[in-house]
Amino acid sequence: MKTLTLEPLTREAFAPYGDVIELDGARHFPINGGTTERFHDLARVEIGADEGGRPLISVFRGQPRPQPVEISMMERHPLGSQAFVPLGDVEYLIVVAPAGEFDPSGLRAFHTKGWQGVNYARGVWHHPLIVLEREGDFIVVDRGGSQPNCDEIDLSERYVLTRAAAIGQAA
Repeated sequence: MKTLTLEPLTREAFAPYGDVIELDGARHFPINGGTTERFHDLARVEIGADEGGRPLISVFRGQPRPQPVEISMMERHPLGSQAFVPLGDVEYLIVVAPAGEFDPSGLRAFHTKGWQGVNYARGVWHHPLIVLEREGDFIVVDRGGSQPNCDEIDLSERYVLTRAAAIGQAA
């Protein structure tokens, strides 16, 4: 079994895979007569409208994964992006690989600050939701339509993520 080293989730580190959805460093301005602050254009939503896609908003309720977390499969959405925004402070992990033909040497793992969201770009390989200590709800924005939009693969080798590595890397 191989080990993936967890990295802190930052905009720069995650840029090849999509967007980090967070308020720190985001463009913002007042609206509604100054009673609301708008944090603007936090993620690029891709729905493939020219291919019959439409935006979907869902809530996913993630259950805590047994530890240590093992990665044995990955998925991608070839027709659109997929965004996850936690409702509250939810500790979760992210495992990604570049879009295109799956290459295990491109795997990277990230540890969120709990309130950070992510938007996986169209075709980026990622592991399904990995919630840690307690159940967590997420607003999910992705693509709806009549065409299948989820490819899954089983990995030839398993990878392990450990809780101790997550804490050590997040500091």
